[in-house]
Amino acid sequence: MRAQANPHKCDSGIDHAALAAMDHADLPDPEPAIAMPSMQHRGRGAVTNPPVRFDARAASPFDDGWETLTQDFGELPKLTTTLTRDSTRSAISWNTSPDLGFDRAVNTYRGCEHGCVYCFARPTHAYLGYSPGLDFETKLIYKPEVAELLEKELRKPGYQARTLALGSNTDPYQPVERTLKLTRAVLEVLDRFNHPVGIVTKSAGVLRDLDILSSMAKRNLVRVYISLTTLDPHLARVMEPRAATPARRLHAITELTRAGVSTGVLTAPMIPGLNDVELEKLLEAASRAGARHAGYVLLRLPHEIKEMFEAWLHTHFPDRARHVLSLVRDTRGGALNDTRFHHRFSGQGVYADLLMRRFTRAARQWGLDEAREGLDCNRFAVPGAAEQPAEAQLSLF
Repeated sequence: MRAQANPHKCDSGIDHAALAAMDHADLPDPEPAIAMPSMQHRGRGAVTNPPVRFDARAASPFDDGWETLTQDFGELPKLTTTLTRDSTRSAISWNTSPDLGFDRAVNTYRGCEHGCVYCFARPTHAYLGYSPGLDFETKLIYKPEVAELLEKELRKPGYQARTLALGSNTDPYQPVERTLKLTRAVLEVLDRFNHPVGIVTKSAGVLRDLDILSSMAKRNLVRVYISLTTLDPHLARVMEPRAATPARRLHAITELTRAGVSTGVLTAPMIPGLNDVELEKLLEAASRAGARHAGYVLLRLPHEIKEMFEAWLHTHFPDRARHVLSLVRDTRGGALNDTRFHHRFSGQGVYADLLMRRFTRAARQWGLDEAREGLDCNRFAVPGAAEQPAEAQLSLF
């Protein structure tokens, strides 16, 4: 069995980025940053807010001594989340990456409140003029017409259905979804069109849509992967401050499976020296909860995430930061990131090979390596298309 780093196929949907081509032209490892006071905020993941790499000018970090004078001022002011409308007129993002098992995705949000410091999608915020750091967690872009735009694209002549990914870039069930309900609106369209969908999320909020998901599951149109990185709630709160607790994610797996929804677990990312020791326990817990499929992804640090992750490590785990970074370099040919296709998700070298072998063995042991039945791409049908009279079709002529 080969490690399933990317379970999204025409039969399923997983991971990580319809913007994969962007990673391929990665930046070299940055020079060591000047030690600066942390920008850590309660409930936020990043401890820095690096400049936008496309800007012609950027501020240089410089400690002018104010940190010492302001130590008694308490915490930094609370960072609030702001929402900005996305005016683009398309819903589907397309990719041709050989690393991904899907060619299309819908991202209901850009930016993510979950605040996972390691999130590979952070650098995409720079395309919007925002920092991949704290801006990514607090300045969200949403597309209120996403469902209507999606329906228009699905109705285009010649459209051929293949599994569409939800959660390939940012989490479709992040906290703001509770009120905006854009992901639910997308699912309602896919349900009506009998369009297959694969979902990846860290949120138990996916259970809100069990009515739609269970209905689609009866037609073999949906698979859900729950991302599970640790069983330690304290470590989870540091790594993913606004995501669901590990216990709630396991509960989501149980409830999805009970409702007949094909459910898997994605142990991603595996961070050498930090959470990778839990790999077998994660797969065991997911299997006991009801998961039947699994995948993993080795930590990726494209673009600004390299320096952001390093600052985060020194803030939260100063005693092991050097060791973790050394192990990461062992899996990336001496660098902190490897942009090459077919290497980005699994790494290389002794440590990466050992991780793959551990995953393969544990997945087999806990029954997570069973063959995945392909989602049904043949049920797709445009609602009402058959009822259109010939006169309406010829009206343009």
